[in-house]
Amino acid sequence: MHAHEIMAEGLAFPEGPVVMDDGSVIIVEIALGRITRILPDGRRLTIAEPGGGPNGLAIGPDGALYVCNNGGFEWSEMDGLRIPGGAAADYAGGRIERVDIRTGTVDRLYDHVEGVPLSGPNDIVFDKAGGFWFTDLGKHHPHHTDHGGLFYGLPDGSRVVCAVRGPNFNGVGLSPDGQTVYAATTYERTILAFAVTGPGQVEPSPLAAVPGRVVTSFPGHVLLDSLAIEADGRIAQATLVARPGICSVHPETGAQEDFAFPDLLSTNIAFGGADMMDAYVTLSTTGKLARCRWPRPGLRLAYNR
Repeated sequence: MHAHEIMAEGLAFPEGPVVMDDGSVIIVEIALGRITRILPDGRRLTIAEPGGGPNGLAIGPDGALYVCNNGGFEWSEMDGLRIPGGAAADYAGGRIERVDIRTGTVDRLYDHVEGVPLSGPNDIVFDKAGGFWFTDLGKHHPHHTDHGGLFYGLPDGSRVVCAVRGPNFNGVGLSPDGQTVYAATTYERTILAFAVTGPGQVEPSPLAAVPGRVVTSFPGHVLLDSLAIEADGRIAQATLVARPGICSVHPETGAQEDFAFPDLLSTNIAFGGADMMDAYVTLSTTGKLARCRWPRPGLRLAYNR
């Protein structure tokens, strides 16, 4: 078990950590439709309550939070653990939202892309040009699943495009040079790499049905969630169920290094601190935020402050 301390507990399925320079961490509590700031002394402040299912978070060039809202899940309890399921009874589609950190004002930026509704936006990363890549995990309904993909939007609400349609992607990240976008498939258990050819554009795959380059894949009952990038380009991939924790993956060889955490759904990791070696991991079913020292620095995100 990777050595760690618990920074906060009693959270309602935390995900999407954003580490601020003052040592606070902003997370979502998906089960409450809430965005919460956890201060270094453990106090909590509610930033906003967008409802639905706020999921991935990122700071944009204007200092606002950009939110992947999956529209909400049904929830079940299993042995005291909180488990997400299919679409919530009041599910009304997914969306990308902008949240003013100071006022809590929530603005809806996008809920359709190229005429197709967003199903379950999940994770988000800004590039240095000021646009953002985001994934859509799709949405599970009793007898069918909506399909998602990999998308790119501008923070002023003026343009959003689909780069890769079809796979239900979860985590997303950019290589340190910004030339590669990585996305993880939860159920196919692969990390895919796409060469970025322009804002919202990736190199086409020989067969559209099997997009991207496979960086690595995982056998058995391992599901993939969010990811972050280390400063040297390694992919810190959250792995669920059979190997709960974070797996650091070499971007070229696919070599894997496991860091175990004590929650079947250890869903997200984010880096911060003066040396970028403080890592924060969301232990989602047990409602905790863990903090630990990572053996290497994480990549500093474009607009964190």
